[in-house]
Amino acid sequence: MAFEFQGLSIGKIGVVGSGQIGPDIALHFSKVFHKYGVPVVVVDVVQEALDKGQAKLKKKVEKGMKAGAFSPEMGEAMIKGVTFTQDYEQLRGADFIVEAATEGLELKQKIFTQIEQLCGEHTILASNSSHLEPEIIFEPLKNRARTMVIHYFFPAERNPMVEIIPGKDTDSKLTHTMMILYEHIGKVPIRVGSRYGYAVDPIFEGMFLASALCVEEGLGTTKEVDWVAREATGMTVGSFTAMNLTGGNPLTDHGLEGEGQAIHSWFRSPQLMKDALASGQPWDVPARGEKLEVPAEKKEKITRALRAAYFGLAGEMVDSGITNIADLEMALETALDMTPPFRLMNQLGLNESLQMVEEYAQAHPPFPVPECIKKQAAAAKPFEIPFIQRHDIDDVAWLRVRRPKVLNALNQEVFRQLKQHFETIRDDDQIQAAVLSGFGTKAFVSGADINFLAEIKTPEQAYETTMESKEAGEIIADMGKPVVCALNGFALGGGLELAMCCTTILVKKGLKMAAGQPEVNLGIIPGAGGTQRLPRWVGIEKGAQMLRTGRPISSAQGVEMGLFQREVNGINLIETAVNLARDIAKGKVTLRSIAEGPMQMPEALPELDIGHLSKAIDQIVCRAILEGCAQSIPEGLKFESQMFGECVKTKDMKIGLDNFLQNGPRSPAPFVHE
Repeated sequence: MAFEFQGLSIGKIGVVGSGQIGPDIALHFSKVFHKYGVPVVVVDVVQEALDKGQAKLKKKVEKGMKAGAFSPEMGEAMIKGVTFTQDYEQLRGADFIVEAATEGLELKQKIFTQIEQLCGEHTILASNSSHLEPEIIFEPLKNRARTMVIHYFFPAERNPMVEIIPGKDTDSKLTHTMMILYEHIGKVPIRVGSRYGYAVDPIFEGMFLASALCVEEGLGTTKEVDWVAREATGMTVGSFTAMNLTGGNPLTDHGLEGEGQAIHSWFRSPQLMKDALASGQPWDVPARGEKLEVPAEKKEKITRALRAAYFGLAGEMVDSGITNIADLEMALETALDMTPPFRLMNQLGLNESLQMVEEYAQAHPPFPVPECIKKQAAAAKPFEIPFIQRHDIDDVAWLRVRRPKVLNALNQEVFRQLKQHFETIRDDDQIQAAVLSGFGTKAFVSGADINFLAEIKTPEQAYETTMESKEAGEIIADMGKPVVCALNGFALGGGLELAMCCTTILVKKGLKMAAGQPEVNLGIIPGAGGTQRLPRWVGIEKGAQMLRTGRPISSAQGVEMGLFQREVNGINLIETAVNLARDIAKGKVTLRSIAEGPMQMPEALPELDIGHLSKAIDQIVCRAILEGCAQSIPEGLKFESQMFGECVKTKDMKIGLDNFLQNGPRSPAPFVHE
């Protein structure tokens, strides 16, 4: 068997190196490809490393089986799908090989020279180097068009982030295909230009250096700096704790020295690191559950130093041109779980942020003050952080929402960007149709960002906010060009409301949970058109049942109900959507459209068991359906927003939103029905 994708045929995968990260890469490959019968071969010259790697993989799979993440059959297939061996010959015939050996140029070149003799011209060769440029790694090879760096992050089987770094000789079509492939197999890839360290590690390692300098300069202890870093930059753990968890001292020491030569001389391995390497002792860091009280003056100095370094490092990365703000923000939030730097600068103010960087640069020459921060501060405007990607496929514009950390959730900024993009598409005579999808394979749009909903305090604010949220959808519905929604994953709440504004909806085949309006679980009603469009798509009875119970439907149920046009294999979803959108624009396909005018409504909706859900909110959602759908869509949408304002007057809205924020979506809210 083989996995067929975008012209690639992958029948065997190789991983070279069974150390810290190789077994985790193999585990992820096995998880994805075992169902296609694609074997994974892990090669290492040290038997002890192979034994440890195999035990590590097996332990992680068994842990997943106990937790219910993998069925027993899936877990066993994943374990059996990976072979650990010293025999390089077993890589023969592999279609894709990832090298994950120790970070050393001579070793990597030796490995790839050996692999090139074993494998055919079609074999894709990738290095999981964390620093070295692909031009240097693959320099000895005859065919460098099929080579690139694919940089994983710890732990590789769970951390979704990957940097894809093509060399100057890498085939551009292959780079594009690998970007799509990695997204398809559950990763969050960004393309990065070729420079030592790429985009993320100079910031990760630079933040360690900034933390070490805080200690060396007497601003605080390693324990205090680690503690303050959490609040200062949103780190889940500080730099010293990260070194302890990942065993990262040697690699960071090496990386900082290399970055000092390749980027600028502020980068260097500090004396604190040299002493730690010599002693072999772990860093002194806050223990799990320990809380530190850091004096306010000390905390302020550490915070300013760390933020200044963070902003300067991120700004230099954008100035270098190897990445962009949108990709870097997403990468740092996803890979390192940090507050994205440009968002943080917007929150603190550009002038204040620039001042911090300038002060830091003056105290730590030759630390640069990035031009992008100077320019933005001078313009007195916040940084634009794109959450919508546009890619034109001839005369069809493909837009997708890209916020993987929150499963593409909507907030007012995303709504604003969607409106702006669709207005541009509407007015572009070269574009005949559009496709709308989400990023990744799990969610189209998971709903509205709950934090943004929790900020609504008055009925008037509720009305204004929800009417504003409807604007993007109304542009889609009225733009005069077909828009095909391609549900690449589930669409909940505002996601489904957005989809229903489109001309038609295609859905990825086999989704157990494809769509739903779960707002009643939060003590609210839909606010972006759900109470008006869902009954028009699927009928009053079925629509009301979904709206009042909050229960989702599968992709197959959605097709049966008439909500989705049809199910499509995930690999072919976007291509099918683009072709359908083009055919609709050319008049080759005619689809039913929902009624714009008033609907014939019953006097009341059928009795329905809503379980623990709020009876007060149920009365409001019933009014929104019955009275709203008796009007035209424009008037019904206004009425829905009025009804959302009624939710604000209830106790149950606050109870529902607070419960979600504190306990998560699986905890039923203790509604009081008031």
